[in-house]
Amino acid sequence: MSLRILLTTTSYQDTPGDHHALLAAQGFDVHCERGPLPESRMLELAGEFDAFLCGDDEITKAVLDKSLPRLRVISKYGIGLDKIDVAECTARKLPVLFTPGVNHTTVAEHVFCLMLAHVRNLVDSANSVRAGGWKRITGHELWQKKIGLIGLGRIGQEVAKRARAFDMEVHALDIYWPEAFATQHGITRHTEFESLLAAVDVVSLHTNLSDETRGLIKAQRIAVMKPGALLINTARSELVHLPDVIAALDSGALGGYATDVLDEEPPPANHPLLKHPKALITPHIGSRTYESVPRQAMRSTLNLVNYLAGKPDVIQANKF
Repeated sequence: MSLRILLTTTSYQDTPGDHHALLAAQGFDVHCERGPLPESRMLELAGEFDAFLCGDDEITKAVLDKSLPRLRVISKYGIGLDKIDVAECTARKLPVLFTPGVNHTTVAEHVFCLMLAHVRNLVDSANSVRAGGWKRITGHELWQKKIGLIGLGRIGQEVAKRARAFDMEVHALDIYWPEAFATQHGITRHTEFESLLAAVDVVSLHTNLSDETRGLIKAQRIAVMKPGALLINTARSELVHLPDVIAALDSGALGGYATDVLDEEPPPANHPLLKHPKALITPHIGSRTYESVPRQAMRSTLNLVNYLAGKPDVIQANKF
């Protein structure tokens, strides 16, 4: 009997690439769902599969309880593991595989897409012309503005390089400080959030979601930011306390919130950010390009195939 695989990532399914042929060649029984799936749907499916090839589906302790012992491996398409109970997987010796290093350039480009769209009023201007108007809105330059990066890992470093190309002054905070990179690119180091937030015109979030970073951007920290600063989030929605961000947009304390991630995806029609004039939202497409998707998909498929075949070429997030 062939192994049964649950495939949930929509970009994997929708984007052409060699990953489709590689997966098909294994003879697996592949069941496709349109993720990310909530815990309730995962519980309905749990216990029927030998492996998950997943995105941001909720793989909780309850899901694992019902999935094991049949479930042999989780192969994550991407790098964010906050939707997976990794500690529980580790305790049960269930490997969690992931794909670092495949989408950092793509996400960094999207950060600048959001940043430029905001400072140059691109969406409103283009919509005006499309509607038959000619509304000319004065914007701002990025030249010599200061950007603060919360997180200076792969994505943060790519944003920093692009910011320097725009002659922006780069400030950053990360507990794992890349000294050689920071020196090469003239990045100012901060060790306190408040220090960084007070110094910059743009704040861009590039840190993992954890108990320590959940709600990182809240009223007390927004209060120390420059009035009218721009906040960019291409990481995780839970890094910001949304009611505080909305209040700051309303008051003018924040000049804008440009985000690729929301607390509910897709959002309900009454989501408070959808029609906010200072919010710019994209539908979680920061890593969704015809170049990046096949890289992520191929790596996640190779991880899965190699692990199930007993081959060593896998990238495992948890150790036991």
